[in-house]
Formats: sequence, structure tokens, C-alpha cells
Amino acid sequence: MIPGISAELVKQTRPVQAEEGVSEALSQRVSTGDATILGFNRNIFSVGLVSFLTDTSTKMVYSIMPLFLMSIGASKTTLSVIEGIAESTAALVKTASGFWSDKLGRNKPFMAVGYAITAIVTPIYATVTSPVQVLMLRFVERFGKGVRTAPRDSLVAGSAIEGDTGRSFGLHKAMDNTGAIVGPLLAFGILMLSPGGYRIVFLFAAIPAALGVVTILGLIKEAARAKESLYAKFSFRDFPKRYYLLLAIIFLFTLGNSTDALLIVKANEVGVKVAYIPLVYLVFNVVSVLFSIPFGKRSDRIGRERVLIFGYAVYALVYFGFGYTRDLRAIIALFALYGLYSAATDGIQKAFVSDLLDKNKRGTGLGIYNAMLGLTLLPASVIAGVLYDRVDSSVPFYFGAATATAAAVLMVIFLHSNRQAPVQR
Repeated sequence: MIPGISAELVKQTRPVQAEEGVSEALSQRVSTGDATILGFNRNIFSVGLVSFLTDTSTKMVYSIMPLFLMSIGASKTTLSVIEGIAESTAALVKTASGFWSDKLGRNKPFMAVGYAITAIVTPIYATVTSPVQVLMLRFVERFGKGVRTAPRDSLVAGSAIEGDTGRSFGLHKAMDNTGAIVGPLLAFGILMLSPGGYRIVFLFAAIPAALGVVTILGLIKEAARAKESLYAKFSFRDFPKRYYLLLAIIFLFTLGNSTDALLIVKANEVGVKVAYIPLVYLVFNVVSVLFSIPFGKRSDRIGRERVLIFGYAVYALVYFGFGYTRDLRAIIALFALYGLYSAATDGIQKAFVSDLLDKNKRGTGLGIYNAMLGLTLLPASVIAGVLYDRVDSSVPFYFGAATATAAAVLMVIFLHSNRQAPVQR
């Protein structure tokens, strides 16, 4: 028995077929701290705590940003373009930060810098007077997101015990979305006490963002990697064909997955009052939190493909509903279903990407994946914004439903094509 590892912890470790696998799993637990919190590796839980605090901050901002932008003169197309440019900025940085974290064998410094940028930018939103200023701040803030995202996901994958990756990403998604519950609630409370007090929300949002940075510095440890295994030189040939096929399917899906800001705008147009918008968004996040870990565990057992097919199908149903309905109660129900889609896709896609990559290339591979998502959001948001403003408010939602349906069909083909060469989980 390795010193410091209790018999109980060893029992909690998922059984591994070979003795080498057992030793590797135990060494993983040692390298990232052998303590567990609620049955999860302490490192993974700490990363989740950082995401909880930061998402509390960002969702305080995000839940009111569309309405704030329109209050200072932005159109729906402008709103979509701002979000698209901001996310594309993050995308360009994600690949580089993922590669450099693999090259250096370190994730924590990238996380500290990235989350610190968000903490600094957040209160500055309270000073803006035009959409262009919001664009500039979103550019900087999303740059910080680009720096941290791939190294953070790589740390989660590197800290997870073999066979527990889906559950680990499920925990991260659940804690991230718990922050997305608390954030809109705080924004709602502030707006109820101070109607139209968008700038007050921005100031208060800086507090949890700062606490997230403190958590990184004090609680998170590196997931140790041997120096001889570090990824020194990038080449597209280093990644398997199925990795690129998976990215192609996700690209198609994302092309119809425009900014959630349009969902908020649609809810407001249907009849949800401004002060209650954060609560409607809250419904989405509550459902996502409740189902993220169960869907992650399910994907560990039955395969990522099946869970993703379900998630894409739910998304298609939700977006068709947003395009079709004008009923307030239906909109609230659709936000709940939207949370089910989120739980069945966001963390599962990351776990699936990790499955297809060598351990020393996960930061780079996850960076490419995250970059593809961000870059695709720009055309997706522009398409949706233009369709909303110039064609009809229902059309962008029908477009999203169509691309999600196509992605689900392709994932079915992807699943059946892999029967003779199953992915090791």
C-alpha cells in the first residue's frame, strides 16, 4: 500500500484491468492530492470551485448584457456580432495556450492569468457608454478565457482517474452551472432593489471573480507529467482521424448554435419582464446542474456518442420550439429543456475529445476543439442576428434546429462506424 492512501480510497478507485493501470491510477491520485471531496479528486473539485465563482460573476454580467446593450443603442445584429467577435478572439488564443501548456507541462499559470483578466475587466463594464466600448472589453475578457480554457480542461482530464473522465467533466459542468444559477439570482436581486441598475450589477460581479483567482493560487495543484513525454512540436498528423471527424460534426452543430443572447431577447419579446429575465435563465442552469453528473456517468458506461445524439436531438426540439411558440409558459419549459441539452453535450464533448487524444497532447487537442467552437460562433451569431433582424424572428431558431438534427444523424453514423474499433474509455 502506498503511504498516505487509505484502504477506503483504494476501494473508491475504479477497477483497472491491468496492474500497470492500477499503479497509474494510484499515481494520478498521489500527484494531484490524495484527498477527495464528495467522492471527487480534490483537484477536480477545486477547478470546479473556480468555475463556480467565475461563472457566478460572468453570468451576473451575461444575464443582463443583452438588455444593457440595447439600452445604450445596440441592435440585435450588433449584439450578435459583439458576442461572435468576443468568442472568436478567445478561440484564436485557446489553441496556442493549449499547446504551450502541453509543451511546458504546466496548466496552473495559464489558469491564473486567464481568470485574473476576467476579474480585472468585470467592474470596468460599469463605466461604458457605447456598444463599441463593450466590444473592446469583451475582446479583452474573452482573451483571458482563451488563455485559461484548454489548460483548465487538460488539468481536469489529467486529474481524473481512468474510466471516470465523463463523471469528472460532469462535476465541472455542474459546478460551472451552479455559478450560472447564483449569478442570475444575484443580478435579479440587485435589479429588484435598483431597477435599471445594470452598472451596480457589474461592480458586484467583480467580487466572486476575484475569489476565483485566489482559489487557483491556494488550492489547485498541477497534474504531474513526465518531462520526456511533453509535446514539443505541433503537427496536425499527430491527431487521429476520428478526432477530426468528431470536430466536423461538432462544427456543423455549432453553426446553428448562436449566442444565447437571442434566447433572452426572444423571452423578453414574448412577455418576460426585464427584471425576471435572470430567473428564466436560471431555469436553464438549474436543470443543467441536476443532470450534468448523471449524464457524465452515463457516458462513461454506454459511450459518449449515444449521449451526444440525445443532446443534439433535444437541442433541435428546443430551437424549433423557440421559433414556433409565442406562449410565455412554453418559453419557460423550453429553457428547462435547454438545460437538459446542455448537460448532455458540453462536458460530454470535452470528455469525448479527451478520449481520442494521447495524454501529452490533450491541452493542444482541447485547444483546437475550443478554438473551433469559438471561431464557429462568429458566423453562427452573424447568421442568426441577420436572420432575426431582416427576415423573421423565428428563422434563426429553425436554422439551429436543422443543423442540430443533421449533427445527430452524423453522430449516429459515427457511432456505427466505430463498432469494429471501439474507443477505450
